[in-house]
Amino acid sequence: MKNKFLYFGASAMMASMALVSCNDLDTQPQDRYVTTSEKAEAIVNKPSLASAGVVGISATYYTYETVYSNHIDFGWPSVMMLLDNIGPDLVSRNIGYNWFASAGTYNLGNNNNYMNNMGWYHCYKIIKSANDVIGNIDPETDNAQLQLYAAQGYANRAFMYFNLAQLFQKTYKGNESLPCVPIITDLNANEAANGVPRATVQEVYDQVLSDINKAIDFLSASGLSTSNIADVGVKRFVSLGAAYAIRARVNLVMNNWQAAADDAKMAIQTSGATPSSIATASKPGLTSSDESNWIWGIYTQEIDRVVTSGIVNWPSHMGSFNDNGYWAVGAFRMISKALYESIPSTDCRKGWWLDENGLSANLTEAQQAFVSSVDPEAYMQVKFGPYNGVVGTTTNANDIPLIRVEEMYLIMAEATAMAGNAAGGKQILEDFVTTYRDPAYTCSASSSAEVQEEVWHQRRIELWGEGQCYYDLLRLNKGLDRRGAGYETVWVYNVPAPLKPFLIPNNEMESNKAIGSNNDAWSRPAAVDDF
Repeated sequence: MKNKFLYFGASAMMASMALVSCNDLDTQPQDRYVTTSEKAEAIVNKPSLASAGVVGISATYYTYETVYSNHIDFGWPSVMMLLDNIGPDLVSRNIGYNWFASAGTYNLGNNNNYMNNMGWYHCYKIIKSANDVIGNIDPETDNAQLQLYAAQGYANRAFMYFNLAQLFQKTYKGNESLPCVPIITDLNANEAANGVPRATVQEVYDQVLSDINKAIDFLSASGLSTSNIADVGVKRFVSLGAAYAIRARVNLVMNNWQAAADDAKMAIQTSGATPSSIATASKPGLTSSDESNWIWGIYTQEIDRVVTSGIVNWPSHMGSFNDNGYWAVGAFRMISKALYESIPSTDCRKGWWLDENGLSANLTEAQQAFVSSVDPEAYMQVKFGPYNGVVGTTTNANDIPLIRVEEMYLIMAEATAMAGNAAGGKQILEDFVTTYRDPAYTCSASSSAEVQEEVWHQRRIELWGEGQCYYDLLRLNKGLDRRGAGYETVWVYNVPAPLKPFLIPNNEMESNKAIGSNNDAWSRPAAVDDF
């Protein structure tokens, strides 16, 4: 488990990291390097030259062993899986084939562990790629194609600073003045080698909102769709709907309730995405960004290194239908027993996991026979289908969802209730669940707080395995209660709120002399009695 890099510091990253970017603009014949101003002028004259950097941002999300030389590292999906394995809803076993067992231990209170390093490095790697695009485009451009490209840089930078803020400091509300993370943009990247201090939580969220607002403005002014960047995998790029969806998430965390509800509604309207029907949700899916309910996702091709690696990819660790993956040797991903039992039998999502007898009503005879052949544990996931629907496939080239439209309905319900309209939020929630998941559903909540709690319950079911569970614990000030979930005895925790922020990695603390103090260290919690 050798660490491939001797640095994680933002300053070292800006100076040293080689990333996919506008590489076609870096040199001229006879190997003369062109200046930044020359590149910007070239892009104005020929906007298509910036497309390499834009495509490079999306490619940076799903990369092979760029932090660690082992099978836990396949880019941003690794971070998503680590976060879900920390939480109380995704159960796995403490075995050698479970590369995410370190997250299960919740032993993250030091500044030299997988979770801290992976979260920090992959966020700043994507920020660097976004800065490269933004820095080569005039912020006042009226060229529609360049506006579309610039929006990709701003939206992705906003998304990554939003993730950093949630991981490396307490949640926004009530903690605005606490030190958060260094802000490195296209404007100060050249000076970053001298060190960048931690900005406050408020300053980071100000940067996030500034960036996502610019992305929305550029996308609105451009009038172009993401198909003007590439003609395949268009949802790997940030559309206007995706930008609104990102801002809806941000406003939700900031408790800007009405703004969150408005943005979620705009995301639904402008994305063109529609929730999966009960019939569609009653079988394994979520394999392709072409599905109607995806707003934004990671696009994967069979030639990508994470795919040709065979098993260093998301389906290898999360899948249940592929013929080469860690799930097939006992590293199953199960839902919490308590959460599973809370799902009514009339809800089509009950079949997203095996029952206590290892069966799911959502599976075909062939699918059931395949998963049964490995003697799976109860409550193993069968939510995510195989690549191209082929049971037993050896090609792990599934796309990976980042934002689905269903989440926007849940945000709209919660935010509407918390903005003072409990009845309205309840109605949005009931309409969504009865139409798309469970016709027999009724919501018994009456107050805004009760609606918020019920939305959280629905989020835990709907977004299971998609990297959102731990973030919800943080923003809702929930503890980490694994009792009744089915964890091994040594991983049964009941950690009270508020959960502590991750520590900034050791290499960043050493290389960035201006960063200041780290977050407080904390110890692995003691196991408690289960029930």
